[in-house]
Amino acid sequence: MGKTMLGVFFGLVMVVAGASAAFAHQAGGVEVGDLETGSVVGQSFKELDVDAELYALELGSIKTWYPPVTVIDFKVRPGRPVLLKVTNNSSTEHGFWLTDNTTQAAPTVVNAKVVLKPGETKFIGIPTSDLFYATQGNTLKYRCHLHPAHVGGTLLMIK
Repeated sequence: MGKTMLGVFFGLVMVVAGASAAFAHQAGGVEVGDLETGSVVGQSFKELDVDAELYALELGSIKTWYPPVTVIDFKVRPGRPVLLKVTNNSSTEHGFWLTDNTTQAAPTVVNAKVVLKPGETKFIGIPTSDLFYATQGNTLKYRCHLHPAHVGGTLLMIK
């Protein structure tokens, strides 16, 4: 009887631990908006520091997102949400898509898509828990989802 009770208790502990990890995937989700009106996990975008600025550029005949590699070191920053500033500095409309290539089909994947008009800027807020638990590795890819031939980039997370 004692072993059965211990087994049931251990099983309940495992279910609760699994449920808390599942809730982490749904902690807040990616939010896209303007600096004045946007918020993520209850924090206004204007209260957060911008972690990275990304730009759609035209360099001759090459259309790209710059910089090609962006690094965020989570060992030296507080556990606040990540805020990305994306700006279209080109003369035509461009898309911005940030996702984890290895888990694109998963329901909990980080999946931020926005379309930017020429000269437009948007902010993308991502809960840190979503970055840590919804990605398989330490990298996310960003690119133009409207024009697949355009050059994208990589967001490298040092955890």
